[in-house]
Amino acid sequence: MLANPHLPWTGSHRFYEVQLTIPGTMDVSGAGLYGTPLVEIGHTQGLAWTHTTAYDQHASLYQLKLVPGDPTAYTVDGKTEQMNRQTVPVTVLGADGKPSTITQTLYTSRYGPIISYGWTGTTAYAALDANADNLRSMNEWLAMDQSQNLDQLRAAQTTYQGMPWTHTIATETDGKTYFADSSVVPHLTDDQLKQCTMPSPHDLPTVLDGSTTACAWGSDPDSIEPGLYGPSHWPTLSRTDYVANSNNGPYLTNPAAPITGLPGVYNTDTQLAQRPQLGLTMIAQRIGGTDGLGAPGFTLPTLQAAMLGNRNYSAELGRTDVVAMCQAHPALTATDGTSVDVRAACETLAAWNARDDADSEGAPLWTAFYQDLARTAGRYESWATVPYDPAQPLTTPRGVNGSSASVQKALADAVESFTAKKLPLDTTVGAMQKWAGVPLPGCTNLEGCFDIVQADAGSGASGAVYPTSADDGADGSSFIAATELTPQGPRTRTLLTYGESVNQSSPHYSDQTALFSKKQWVTERFTEAEIKADPTLQTTTLRG
Repeated sequence: MLANPHLPWTGSHRFYEVQLTIPGTMDVSGAGLYGTPLVEIGHTQGLAWTHTTAYDQHASLYQLKLVPGDPTAYTVDGKTEQMNRQTVPVTVLGADGKPSTITQTLYTSRYGPIISYGWTGTTAYAALDANADNLRSMNEWLAMDQSQNLDQLRAAQTTYQGMPWTHTIATETDGKTYFADSSVVPHLTDDQLKQCTMPSPHDLPTVLDGSTTACAWGSDPDSIEPGLYGPSHWPTLSRTDYVANSNNGPYLTNPAAPITGLPGVYNTDTQLAQRPQLGLTMIAQRIGGTDGLGAPGFTLPTLQAAMLGNRNYSAELGRTDVVAMCQAHPALTATDGTSVDVRAACETLAAWNARDDADSEGAPLWTAFYQDLARTAGRYESWATVPYDPAQPLTTPRGVNGSSASVQKALADAVESFTAKKLPLDTTVGAMQKWAGVPLPGCTNLEGCFDIVQADAGSGASGAVYPTSADDGADGSSFIAATELTPQGPRTRTLLTYGESVNQSSPHYSDQTALFSKKQWVTERFTEAEIKADPTLQTTTLRG
């Protein structure tokens, strides 16, 4: 099992690593988010699991038809309903630095709170959030933390139905695997979406008609919370080979068994972005033993090596075309009309190995080119040499059309930008992005990198828990865990990319960042014997 969630390195979505043990009741190791007392991604003796983001509709916006002359009343099925109002005191700091109290009136409807955006004399919008009162997630994770197999995990999820916005990918000791999108999703049928979706003049996402109960959330008999799809409708897949997800929809959890027929409120996309393509390609190549990592099949070392291989799929599919283009056209015209000599850039890209290791030379040049191309020329299909083919979901679209003016201009702009910033064209990845001064590998989802990292050269330097400047921000690979479940117990290697401590003076502020930079891992000590054998073990006993 490989866990690799991508979240901000600062703020409330930062992980801490922990093992929680209640003798005879619970023994679980992994990571939890700040403010939560549980392991949300991790393993027990017999079960390992992780989560990825489910881009389903977890909330709905409803357009209210207001009563003429009363902006706080609306009609449903021709009957007038009054908004509820609540006055809330808020303490704020004045310009003089002294606190004062102001009041704010909040309004709610049968569809949830009224948002101020787009509220006119005739129309208002309400946000109905499936997670507004969802505290069941804590019960669910607590039950998962005590689970020893997939049956117990499934029982935890169907009992509490509280997963807020994530997929679950899990495996047990005998090698069986399981995928579920058990996140809370509003019960809206495709017919409802078709009949109830309204045009939105305010650039809002999908807006439903709130003037009729025909557009209200329905419910499933097996849903413990009214208004939601129950377990019978969840996208799930059980396999004896593998399941995988890279923040894509459920469709190609395993290409041998596509998940189809989902309601439209779920993520029903069938075309994969390049990172999910790469993830499934890496699995296929490892099973076939064609990735250069040795004999076919996953072992703990090959899982670790695949994770930190730092492959860039956009470069694997298109770099050769770009090099051919610049070899044929040594001077290209930039957006500002300048003729740019791209011969040195061409040599740099040709020498690059299409990976984003911390010491990879030329990868930042590809990133600048590719991001500019995507930003100015739009979707990949418009400049790919091979269009998307549903029969080849892992390798199409592919290639970069070197005769495209947009492609040529993007490379010229990238070279021009590097020259203006006095950056060498063979600048390394680690020179461009760091955490507390430590060079970082990885690149963005846009380029199809499996190890996603986005950071600046000064990120983490302030030691702030929250960003104090644009340079303090970083996100991407955070808690990485490779786990092998064996009859003798779990074997796990982990990395908390930004370190366990937020105290800049602590040795644990960036010690694991240094390991991450060098592709080194922490060996987890799970059993009591392993823990007691640690020569640096310190024990603190608290008595209440």
